[in-house]
Amino acid sequence: MPLDIRDLEQVPPLDGELAARLADVDFPTLGHYLEEGFCDPALRRVAGRGRLVGRAVTVRITATDSTLLHHAASLVGPGDVVVVDCGGDRRHAPLGEVVVHALAARGAAGAVVDGVCTDIGALREVGLPVHAYGTSLLTTKLHGIADGSLNAPVSCGGVAVRAGDLVLGDDNGLLVAPAARLAAVLDEALADDAEEPGLIAALHRGDRLGTLTGATRTVENLLRPDPTTA
Repeated sequence: MPLDIRDLEQVPPLDGELAARLADVDFPTLGHYLEEGFCDPALRRVAGRGRLVGRAVTVRITATDSTLLHHAASLVGPGDVVVVDCGGDRRHAPLGEVVVHALAARGAAGAVVDGVCTDIGALREVGLPVHAYGTSLLTTKLHGIADGSLNAPVSCGGVAVRAGDLVLGDDNGLLVAPAARLAAVLDEALADDAEEPGLIAALHRGDRLGTLTGATRTVENLLRPDPTTA
């Protein structure tokens, strides 16, 4: 396939207010309201701490060539998360110490590799959030192969990712979704988080979880005979 290079200036900018509010929510709470956009749980955080919130900058490379990733690292800015589609390869590491320093120097928020990374000790020292399937000694090269894309749709962790999507990550995993989809459930998720301490306190006072959440009543209703079939 030929190179598909799309202008980063055409990608929707990061909504700073929405990003700040998302940073306050417990990401697993969003899992109460959404079903799509959750990456393969095996795609784990290998470096960095805290909650990752940023705008996806998408890169697709071939298994052995990271030329496009080096180019993308020169273009990103504050709040960007580089999402790398390696075409299914999990042997060659396209991201290591130098690339992570390049991203950090430009203020990027993090990186997600649908593959493996290298220089894990250095990555942890830099502290930039990085998610990957693992590590490898075998690295990509700068072959300059005319195959790949920048800011075109990619696949990462089984999820279709478009440039400009929001990337949320922590030690539990990754969620990638359009900003509007996340904004639509954010108020409910934040309200749930605000209620959770009271719920936990009630449990330790002796209340039962099923009673508090209504699950027990639902089960009782399910067990009640249907008068229409009697």
